[in-house]
Amino acid sequence: MAGTSGMDSAGWDERYAAVELVWGAEPNRWLAAEAVDLPPGRALDLAAGEGRNAIWLARRGWEVTAVDFSGVAVERGRRLAGSEPADVADRITWKVADVRDEVGPAGAYSLVGVIYLHLVADERRRAIRHAANAVAPGGVLLVVGHDTTNLTEGVGGPQDPRVLFTPDDILADLNAEAGGAAADWVVERAERVLRPVRTADGEPRDAIDALVRLRRRR
Repeated sequence: MAGTSGMDSAGWDERYAAVELVWGAEPNRWLAAEAVDLPPGRALDLAAGEGRNAIWLARRGWEVTAVDFSGVAVERGRRLAGSEPADVADRITWKVADVRDEVGPAGAYSLVGVIYLHLVADERRRAIRHAANAVAPGGVLLVVGHDTTNLTEGVGGPQDPRVLFTPDDILADLNAEAGGAAADWVVERAERVLRPVRTADGEPRDAIDALVRLRRRR
């Protein structure tokens, strides 16, 4: 989602302003699959874009903080949430901020999602560090993005190999940027997953995503 390296917040503002919904209204399939059985609590949606994941979580009873550095995306998300029942809309706090530098309070969230945030390696490590610090004991950190192999074996996604990553990259980020604290986490999933898509000419293809789900030890 928003935050791909090579485009600043103004560039993403322009992209979001150009179409009605860049990413559609349905939640990301991996977040929905991984979060569906989690008991609702406090969630942090980083690089939230237009809020499709935040709104889905709020419908399920989560109190969500949705963060993106595009003011246009955040305002659109706020408007979309405004069409939901009041008890859903009121569960979402919208925030314009750069997830490389600013994130919610430490240890405050039972779910932190970093969904399709693509940055060069040093910036990604910073973002993962902030995301990890925000997870409460017993909470889940979920990172999903276009896998490095998607460039040559999959379809779609960023075409710059510097911003793609593998599950092992995320695990290494956690160890490097959390002060070597990988032992504080249980790796529940760290794998490449296939996401069926259709190309512009209607042909079915598989995009290749990296999915990492970790749980902070209590």
